[in-house]
Amino acid sequence: MRTLHIVGLFAIVGCTREPPRPEPAPPSTATTPPSDRTVAPALDLAQVRAVLAPLPSRFDTPANPTTPEKIALGRMLYFDPRLSKAQDLSCASCHDLDKGGADTGPFSKGHNGKLGGRNAPTVFNAAGQLAQFWDGRAPTVEEQAKGPVLNPVEMAMPDPDHVAAVLRSIPGYVVAFGKAFPGESEPITYDNFGRAVGAFERGLVTPTRFDALLAGTDDALAPAELAGLALFVRTGCTACHAGPLVGGAMYMKLGLIEPYANTKDQGRYDLTKHEEDRMFFKVPSLRNVVATAPYFHDGSIADLPTAIRTMGRLQLGKQLTDAEVASIATFLATLSGKPDAAYIARPALPATGPHTPKPDRT
Repeated sequence: MRTLHIVGLFAIVGCTREPPRPEPAPPSTATTPPSDRTVAPALDLAQVRAVLAPLPSRFDTPANPTTPEKIALGRMLYFDPRLSKAQDLSCASCHDLDKGGADTGPFSKGHNGKLGGRNAPTVFNAAGQLAQFWDGRAPTVEEQAKGPVLNPVEMAMPDPDHVAAVLRSIPGYVVAFGKAFPGESEPITYDNFGRAVGAFERGLVTPTRFDALLAGTDDALAPAELAGLALFVRTGCTACHAGPLVGGAMYMKLGLIEPYANTKDQGRYDLTKHEEDRMFFKVPSLRNVVATAPYFHDGSIADLPTAIRTMGRLQLGKQLTDAEVASIATFLATLSGKPDAAYIARPALPATGPHTPKPDRT
């Protein structure tokens, strides 16, 4: 399931076209040679806690009430390859929960080896973002879950009715949907598929020592990590990468100060056709960024130091030194966590029924 990812490592994304866009940070006017700039500026924890915030335990929503039965069903569906045309791909294929919730290549392989056009982002903490996919075309993880299943380049199922028919052909899913959606005359629907997967994904939260710092434990990070955080704030990264996800809450132009080289993908403009959306993408969360290379919507940057240096230049007009890049990377490493192992353990899947369709590789 390809959906989100890392666009401007130092550009977070807001809501829609309506939210005000931050003014570009002016180029540094420091007269001190870059090699002599400090990488350990003073850290104001009160300022940090004002713009960042600890992760919640889950990203639940009243629109999709959580129950243990719904989560258990969503976990099975997330791992089930029978929801793809060739029965060889699942949500976990492109969002591997043992590999940062993302893919390891620039583009994910879909039906018959076809490649998608955008880098698959991590599914960890995705439910807390303002929208899903790089262009924000799905408002929730429930809606996002339904997209790749029907995408001909991805899981390639022909239509929602076919997906529901496959699920109804598996006796164990008939029971599981009935428990997850009690009282409904027809529990197995494509919308309920999305609701179940969404209920599971809303628990893919990855707290770390950084959350303890934000919650009031001043010594939760080591001195070098605190120095990297201070530099991250001073450099201007939190203008876009703020909130509990350190990003994921606004749209931003990629190439704000200097143009981005690859303009084939025009971001939200390709969706809205509004000129003001050209090259605007959802700013990615920096949670787990160390584990989710390659970076940006086009997967063009292979390593984190290059991504940091590139975003400093393109988004902030700053030429970061090697020491500054290393310091910021040291802080970003504190954002790596993992959901509870039992929560993301691969479940036993219900047995195929006598009328379950066979794999179709056409």
